[in-house]
Amino acid sequence: MRRKLIAGNWKMNGSTTTNAALLDGIKAGLGSAACEVAVCVPAPYFAQCQSALASTGVKWGGQDLSVHEAGAYTGEVSAAMLKDFSCAYVIVGHSERRTYHRESDEIVALKTVRALRSGLIPIVCVGESLEEREAGQTDAVVGRQIDAVLSELNEAEVERIVVAYEPVWAIGTGKTATPQMAQDVHQMLRTRLAAKNAAAAARVQILYGGSMKPDNARDLLAMADIDGGLIGGASLKAADFLAIVAAA
Repeated sequence: MRRKLIAGNWKMNGSTTTNAALLDGIKAGLGSAACEVAVCVPAPYFAQCQSALASTGVKWGGQDLSVHEAGAYTGEVSAAMLKDFSCAYVIVGHSERRTYHRESDEIVALKTVRALRSGLIPIVCVGESLEEREAGQTDAVVGRQIDAVLSELNEAEVERIVVAYEPVWAIGTGKTATPQMAQDVHQMLRTRLAAKNAAAAARVQILYGGSMKPDNARDLLAMADIDGGLIGGASLKAADFLAIVAAA
């Protein structure tokens, strides 16, 4: 039985003041959650999250990492740096990284390997654009993205990743995939995982990352292969984030 995971992605938002209020609100309202909960935050706030969340059930992580271990890579954040602040997770290949920073499938695969071999849990993001969806290319595009990652992993490593399906056309646009549309892609992803390691595929959490909100979370999370959410805007409001956690 896969346990649900609700992971917040703060993106490039926050300040020490607003973060403190947000984290206090989450801690105050969380109670004994029946699912796993995490927040992925900008690197300058790792220490703040570590201090605020160390004695709670909420884990924390980064939004990206370098493919390199260390060296002359100005502005990059290494896996070792994330581990220094006890990060558990790191987002890899988010659509905004793929779009704005031209990250290729190959780079995403290398970052996934770097995370795994450094003891981090990568949340590997895959998803198609509106044009690709309308052209009927969803399975081809998403399949290509996940296969690029799986080709770099051994069978044992497959079980240690989290996958997040984020239809690019549903992020910040007000559009959301119907639960069945999302389920169809999640099922396809699990089939791809099973081709690499059938036993692991049954245990890998596949999250939905296309504008999950309090009003649609319960229906999405009821789908057989939707194991949680990678939450963007709603993760910046304690009440909304907690409502999604409750739905899980």
